[in-house]
Amino acid sequence: MKKKIDIAFFDAKPYDRQYFEKTLKELAYDDIEITIDFFESKLTASTAGLAKGHQVVCVFVNDKITEKVISMLHEYGVELIALRCAGYNNVDLEAVYKKIHVVRVPAYSPHAVAEHAAALLQTLNRRIHTAYNRTRDGNFALAGLVGQDLYGKTAGIIGTGKIGKILAQILHGYGMNVLLDDLYPDEEFAKSINGKYVDRETLYRESDVISLHCPLTPENRHMINDESISLMKKNVILLNTGRGGLIDSRALVDALKDGRIRGAGLDVYEEEDQYFFEDWSLAPIQDDVLARLIQFPNVLLTSHQAFLTEEALGEIARVTLENVRQWVVERKTANEVCYQCTTINGKEKCTRQETGVCWS
Repeated sequence: MKKKIDIAFFDAKPYDRQYFEKTLKELAYDDIEITIDFFESKLTASTAGLAKGHQVVCVFVNDKITEKVISMLHEYGVELIALRCAGYNNVDLEAVYKKIHVVRVPAYSPHAVAEHAAALLQTLNRRIHTAYNRTRDGNFALAGLVGQDLYGKTAGIIGTGKIGKILAQILHGYGMNVLLDDLYPDEEFAKSINGKYVDRETLYRESDVISLHCPLTPENRHMINDESISLMKKNVILLNTGRGGLIDSRALVDALKDGRIRGAGLDVYEEEDQYFFEDWSLAPIQDDVLARLIQFPNVLLTSHQAFLTEEALGEIARVTLENVRQWVVERKTANEVCYQCTTINGKEKCTRQETGVCWS
């Protein structure tokens, strides 16, 4: 007999519904019956009531899983929070520990994000966005559109997980020299692209392009700030397809105003939850920093779309639904994140290896 499960799906967009409904039909589970209720609202304390009657909630990067929200979901009988993303810095893991299990999609399409970073770089470097707008207005002048050869320049990749490695390979293919920085260096990979792991300060000083691909932690929040920017070349291009909080946005604005960097390609912004994924074209943007960033001709800002490919959306849906099925049917959580397995705190260790779950 099939087990039945109801999912409250928050911050739902048309493409979410399309790919989740399509993937659920293709998977055709014979051991579980999944019903999804799609809600356009983000998950907050004021919308958490929509989760009543559901055993699972499915959320994205800008849903705020705070201690209050967790308490409400726990009271409603929610057993699982399914993140349809890789990052989990929007979840209070300490508060949710031993109340509700949390699973994520650790890798959906690292190629999608890496290729988007490369697209931002090429667009900024060759002023493609400016040229496009000019020609649409009948302006075919070339003044102000001078770029640089990337061949022979130096790229610095901070964070060499799957995405960082793929971008490093792409930029190596351009003929760039590649510097790498990661807490856990992969020397074999570095050798394969003739790259080199260096300390952070060296990477800042020597790179013509710096791309961020690390998770947001208390230790690296605002790692790009006035001090770090002061170490960089004046013609450096900064790329961020990781997490908005890695960059101090006010420091970035100041550097752009003073001409201390050549440009910035951003797919994330530290206060993006107020604006990204929504249409604000008919309303004034109240965030002064965001409004200023948009106005710079050497800033290319996209609204957290690096992941948005057909392949990635399909994989997000598949892994999320598999996470739910695995928990409901097998009581295992291969892609679980919890306070114990993400924090070095000297407490009891995570029990996933012994039991299949982080806690029971």
